[in-house]
Formats: sequence, C-alpha cells, structure tokens
Amino acid sequence: MLAAALRFSLLVELLIYGLASGRFLALPAEQAALAAVCILLGMRAGIIATTYLAAFAHHSPAPRLGIFRAMVMVVAEYLAFLRLFLLIQPFERLWMGADRLEAGRPVLVLVHGYGCNRGAWWWLRRHFERAGYSVATLNLEPVYTSIDDYVPLLDARIEAACREAGCAQVTLIGHSMGGLVARAYLAAHGEQRVSLLLSIATPHAGSVLARVGLGTNARQMEPGSAWLKRLWQQSSATPQVSLRNSHDNFVMPQDNQRLPGAADIELSATGHLAVLFSRQAAAALLEMLARRT
Repeated sequence: MLAAALRFSLLVELLIYGLASGRFLALPAEQAALAAVCILLGMRAGIIATTYLAAFAHHSPAPRLGIFRAMVMVVAEYLAFLRLFLLIQPFERLWMGADRLEAGRPVLVLVHGYGCNRGAWWWLRRHFERAGYSVATLNLEPVYTSIDDYVPLLDARIEAACREAGCAQVTLIGHSMGGLVARAYLAAHGEQRVSLLLSIATPHAGSVLARVGLGTNARQMEPGSAWLKRLWQQSSATPQVSLRNSHDNFVMPQDNQRLPGAADIELSATGHLAVLFSRQAAAALLEMLARRT
C-alpha cells in the first residue's frame, strides 16, 4: 500500500537526517530534528528543480513566460509536491474517506498517475462534487507493475460505480499515467461503460523522464516503447479530450501529451502536480463536462 510505504519512508528519512545532523554537526536533539526537516524539504526542492531543468532540455515550443510567472509556477509545483507526498497521500484515508456516490448524478471515475494514490484527487474531487457530480476513485496497486495490470482494477471500479449510482455509463478522468490506464481500459473493454475520457498531462507518446523511473510501467511510458505502439494501434469510439500542460515538468517533450483525434486544451504556466490544484484546470474540466455530459 503506497500510503503506508510513504509514511515509513518519510520516518526513515527523517531519522537518518536527524541522526546524521546530530553526529556530524554536533547539534542538540531539537536542532537536529529541525535540520532533518530542512534537509527533507531541501531534497524535495532539488527534485523539482531537476525536473524543470530536464523539461527545459527537452522542451516543446510553448508560450514564453516572464521571470516572475515562471518563478510562481515552479514554487506552486514545489508546494503541490509537498502537499501530495508529505501530507495527503501518506494519509490518504484520512483526507479522502469513502467515495460518495449518489443516484441521479453523473458519475466521474478518477484515475491517478504514476507513483500516486487516490489522494491525488482530494482538491479536484471537491470541485466536481460541488458541481453536482458523483466521484469514484481507486488505488492502482502494486505501484510499479504493468499498466495492463491496472485495467481489471479500473474495470471493477467502473462496474461497482455503475451499480452504486444506478447508471449505465461513466466519465473517465485520468491524470498522467492514469490517462494511459483509461485508454488501455477502452482498448480492452470498449466504450459501452464510458461516455467520455478526459486526460490531464498524460504522456500519450511517452516521456523522456520515464527512463529514470522504476517498474514495468515506467518502461512502458518511455517514448517509442512497444507498449505505447500497441496502444496507438487500438482505436476507440469514445470521445476524448486531452488537457495538455505546455510547461509540464514531468512529461517531456511536452507535445507528447497531444492525442490525435482528441480535442486539445492547452494549460499554461502549470506544473505536472500543481495541475491537480489548479483553478485553471478545474474550470477547463468542468466546462468540458458541462458540454459533453
């Protein structure tokens, strides 16, 4: 379970940093604990900085950002990283609770991305529910398996959501790898249960960053992978919309988010994780849902 793994890894990391600070810097316990937290936060800042350096090295043409707007974007992505991986996802059950499906409301099934859990949807779920939608989520586990292994999990969640809400079809919304999982589901099960697919920052043509990722799913998301080629050969009649981050720092080149045949919506000055907390993205998603559901 990802939440438990995140809690354990955070505890171990803080212990290591704290012990190292006490031993090598001769800090008292209170200062060593503070140093451990600072090191942990600094490491996360380094990770985000590295993703943006890689994104710049492999960038697609995009609207130019001024220095201030670019700095705001990077800081927002860093804060989203902290919020997701330090606060929400390690304690996913506390933040998310059980899904609340109500008969008579259109149903959205939200599919999270690589290395995440259903907690990734905490912020957007509230916006969807306030707009009158019932929201179903799921955890894709194990974390580093084949994307194809997630298809039965998604199928089971869709069927359960249809039973609980008394509906015949749902709308799928996938973030990052979640969009690929949704497309793999459509390839395997067709469009009978799905009226619309919305993908957010999904590496439809892969991402260079996947080359340093762990697991079979990371290999499948490398540009030109055999898995992606097979997926491209499988078409679906389900209407699809791709929300594309023109300044994404995880999917690179950023144009690899484009999906031929799908409506394309460009989001600007938004990071790969910050899009999950973006009012710009929420407004675009709700507008597309209102048009098509």
